[in-house]
Amino acid sequence: MSSVLITGASSGFGQACARRFAAAGKPLVLCARRADRLEALADELAGQTAVHWVALDVRDRDAVYALPGALPPAFAEVSVLVNNAGLALGLGGADVADINHWETMVDTNIKGLMYLTQAMLPGMVARGGGHVVNIGSVAASWPYPGGNVYGGTKAFVQQFSRNLRADLLGKNIRVSNVEPGMCETEFSVVRFAGDADRASQVYAGMAPLRGEDIAEIVFWVTALPSHINVNQLEVMPLAQAWGPFAVHRD
Repeated sequence: MSSVLITGASSGFGQACARRFAAAGKPLVLCARRADRLEALADELAGQTAVHWVALDVRDRDAVYALPGALPPAFAEVSVLVNNAGLALGLGGADVADINHWETMVDTNIKGLMYLTQAMLPGMVARGGGHVVNIGSVAASWPYPGGNVYGGTKAFVQQFSRNLRADLLGKNIRVSNVEPGMCETEFSVVRFAGDADRASQVYAGMAPLRGEDIAEIVFWVTALPSHINVNQLEVMPLAQAWGPFAVHRD
């Protein structure tokens, strides 16, 4: 039976996606760096579906490319890949940002997604079908102060997703880019280096999206009839929209 592989499955969107696909009885391959969290999640979902978990850093190219051949036979036929692993670090302007933060975002959000995609695509092509779901961000299209490299990485995800569609035309493989807006997960806690109080202020006085909301969207996109491809889906909480142009005045 085909499986669903989810990266960044130890928290946030990835964890919520794991729970949603498990509720539908889909066998899962869960990947993340934090083995203790993966093990706990696998134990939680064991009564609903078969789960195989792998402690994996998507920045480790050799480990990623070894993954398909290391999966147990019951999980080896991955039909859905959810490229969720990613992060934002810092909110400083480009003139003061930490270059190490920038490199970590590029290595995770861009390179990690590339590695996983290319590692899993040959199997999908050989089996004649599959679905790659990339988790992007509204930051791919709509800039904001301090978004700099994070927005740039998500713009890559957007364009890479489109080009995958072009490359895979006729091979029965769907590609979807889901782009969330403000969503309260561990995202801002990570961005602010564990400062939960500062992170909570991002969502003060408004109703943000939840991880479960995005998981429902990801599941819906993959559950549509096979002749339908959702290319790109941008979603914001009702409380979020666009502002007027910023103008600096002397």
